[in-house]
Amino acid sequence: MSQNKIFPPAMLGILGGGQLGSMFTVTAKTMGYRVTLLDPDPNAPAARFADCHLCAPFDDVNALAKLAQCAAVTTEFENVNAQAMRDLAQHTRVSPSGNCVAIAQNRIAEKSWIRKAGLQTAPYQVIEKLDDINESSLAYLSGILKTATLGYDGKGQIRVHTLTELREAFQTHGGVPCVLEKMVDLRAEISVVVCRLNGEQIATFDPAENIHENGILAYSVVPARLPENLQNQAREMAVRLAHELNYVGVLAVEMFVVGETQDLIVNEIAPRPHNSGHHTIDACLFSQFEQQVRLMCGLVPADTRLLQPCCMANILGDVWGDEGSEPNWGAVLDNPLAHLHLYGKMQARVGRKMGHLTVLADDATTAYEFAKNIRAKLEK
Repeated sequence: MSQNKIFPPAMLGILGGGQLGSMFTVTAKTMGYRVTLLDPDPNAPAARFADCHLCAPFDDVNALAKLAQCAAVTTEFENVNAQAMRDLAQHTRVSPSGNCVAIAQNRIAEKSWIRKAGLQTAPYQVIEKLDDINESSLAYLSGILKTATLGYDGKGQIRVHTLTELREAFQTHGGVPCVLEKMVDLRAEISVVVCRLNGEQIATFDPAENIHENGILAYSVVPARLPENLQNQAREMAVRLAHELNYVGVLAVEMFVVGETQDLIVNEIAPRPHNSGHHTIDACLFSQFEQQVRLMCGLVPADTRLLQPCCMANILGDVWGDEGSEPNWGAVLDNPLAHLHLYGKMQARVGRKMGHLTVLADDATTAYEFAKNIRAKLEK
């Protein structure tokens, strides 16, 4: 496919219509583009904004044929059919590539590839059948048994301490291929969002310090409260991964800071805008979604500078009352430095991401404390 620049009012396509697809669509529309969405959910949040909603399965041949008529196509999640993306690439520009998505959606391939790129992961063992669990597995205990595919927000993960627990966990996962990841001396979790067009045109947002609760991201503090040399190393590692993949688009690289020596290891990658990058909408010169639009259209990455320290806090379905009563939105909207973003999902469920808020402040710690205080008041 030609890599000529694509300008408005061209039609852009996206696979998936959740909150990431919704924020992409709003951004693209604001920039003057039109958007075709493929998502089987008739109530997909992005459908409120898209010019065309193809309400069909992601592997529907007719829907994909219509999507192929777009000037360029991207995705909002990695568990899309990678082969469908490869097929689309025969007719239109697709970013990221189906090959990149295939790597990101399988932990075995992902970890193997990260190590081939010369970067470290946590020690791990591939377990594809029960017989793979033996004395050699002891070197990876205590650990976390993760399904190779379809795991996110803590799903598909079981902590294990003994061989007996490991065998039970493997059976609980249904005997599907897994990765046993040795638990590390975790000091912090960070992520870097990379924006890459080609080998010369690449940029990164400031590393975000991520704080999880029950396996789900609760807060992203930006800039990360880590030494500058460590933040620079994280940027360099993320860029290296993007180059090794020959990646085009927005890529999130999650990393662990481990041990007293604060070594950086790569946890996983996400071939799309990332939850920890939502602060860029309010706190950066350009958002990660503007970058997604630009890069799929062959435009150079925009300026990634952070305008003010901030903290993003996820709003989960937990804060809706038992009878579906609305949270205390005044806790956010009465604060002149807080931004509220709701995703338009029809039903609130415990653990479901329903929106987020971003608080700006003079320093990252102050923003974090403000965000915690506001989030606590949502239920009142």
